[in-house]
Amino acid sequence: MKKELMEILACPVCKGPLELTVEEEDEREIVKGSLYCGHCSERYPIEDTIPNLLPPGLRT
Repeated sequence: MKKELMEILACPVCKGPLELTVEEEDEREIVKGSLYCGHCSERYPIEDTIPNLLPPGLRT
């Protein structure tokens, strides 16, 4: 995921702002980490550069 996406991303559940936590990144993008919504306390994982923004009930 490119850091520039943070400007347009919002929580899919409540539309609140997301906080980025980076666990691993390369010179171009975030490889592993998470996005956290402080409004509804949901966390969305970033794995292999792809943020999983599905609501919690739809994740497998």
